[in-house]
Amino acid sequence: MNSQNNSVMNTNAKSGLKNLKTEVANELGLANYETMDKGQLTARQNGYVGGYMTKKLVEMAEQQMAGK
Repeated sequence: MNSQNNSVMNTNAKSGLKNLKTEVANELGLANYETMDKGQLTARQNGYVGGYMTKKLVEMAEQQMAGK
């Protein structure tokens, strides 16, 4: 049986991802996101954070692959 694992492969990346999540949440107007009860947010609000994180990570990878 194949189970998915959402754990971070590189432990050094974990803090970077946490910082990115906080930065994205702040850009979206969600102050104090790291201490906020995420259950009180709408699915849309939580989805925006994950979606914009993914967008930023893809942009960073594209720049890196382009040699910038």
